[in-house]
Amino acid sequence: MAALRRIMRLAALGASLLLCLIPHLLWRAAGRRSPWPPRFLALAARSVGARVRIDGHPFEGDSFIIANHVSWVDILALGGATGAAFVAHDGIARWPVIGWLAAQNYTLFIARDRRGALSSQLDALRAALAGHQPVALFPEGTTSDGAGVLPFKPSLLAVLLPPPRSVRIQPVHIDYGPATAEISWHSDEPAGANVKRLLERKGRLDLTLRFLEPFDPAICPDRKALAAMSRERIAASIAAHLPPFT
Repeated sequence: MAALRRIMRLAALGASLLLCLIPHLLWRAAGRRSPWPPRFLALAARSVGARVRIDGHPFEGDSFIIANHVSWVDILALGGATGAAFVAHDGIARWPVIGWLAAQNYTLFIARDRRGALSSQLDALRAALAGHQPVALFPEGTTSDGAGVLPFKPSLLAVLLPPPRSVRIQPVHIDYGPATAEISWHSDEPAGANVKRLLERKGRLDLTLRFLEPFDPAICPDRKALAAMSRERIAASIAAHLPPFT
């Protein structure tokens, strides 16, 4: 049954891609910004068994989303709900198929280990924000177990000081509830093994995107304070919604 679930979910993913790819390419050929990548991400999240619920209100103006990171499903759910472009390490750009799909969603690829690259990376982020593109960042830099939140890396948050336009920071708590420990992607687990495990998982995966109160980055004196404030708000939401002990 596990193999059958994996096959069915992969088939649903393939069907979602086919449904969205042709209209997306037509929009791109016409030189227009395509609305299809977030639609594909939402369908992909559902295809792998996720059922996404929204708690709170996504900010309707220019936003920079900061979220905790538990699983690759985070990207499908958050991108589908917000239409945000993600900040990702440049190694993903070289992944077969996945790298191309990420580029279609205007992913900003960042070279984490190249010295002197920060200035150009900040310029790319500013350009995205200037074009009214919502941007999403997982500042932990890796996935966590969802029961807490790792320290935030503040370097890329320098793009918000001073803030371009009237951008607001919106912290988002990605909450898998009781399934968190089961589906979290640990650093010592190969990517393929994690994907296989989630695709074979029995039952649906309930996921809540908790959109916390947005705030003006200008109230923070520096990027470290901005990172700390965002982390504190997400950590408080995690603590408030931890599943009860049984």
